[in-house]
Amino acid sequence: MVLVFSWIKKELMYLKDSFSEIIKGFILVILASAGLGCALFLRYLGFNGTFITSFGIITEIISLLVCYFLFRGYLKTEEKTEPSKSKKI
Repeated sequence: MVLVFSWIKKELMYLKDSFSEIIKGFILVILASAGLGCALFLRYLGFNGTFITSFGIITEIISLLVCYFLFRGYLKTEEKTEPSKSKKI
């Protein structure tokens, strides 16, 4: 029984530590599906296909830009360069 409680405590601590990552993932999913949501809503309101397509594409482009600026820290790569040893002639 003690093992079960310690496992639950460990998992809850893991969730608490990664809460910001969970929120960022949720924001990413919402922004990635924003164009589809707008298209479905506009179709429900009865707009024509040309307006729905153009508005959905514009919404998706804006969402991708927002995703890039929010998550550009994940896209940075760190290059490890070692100082080269110079040979004396």
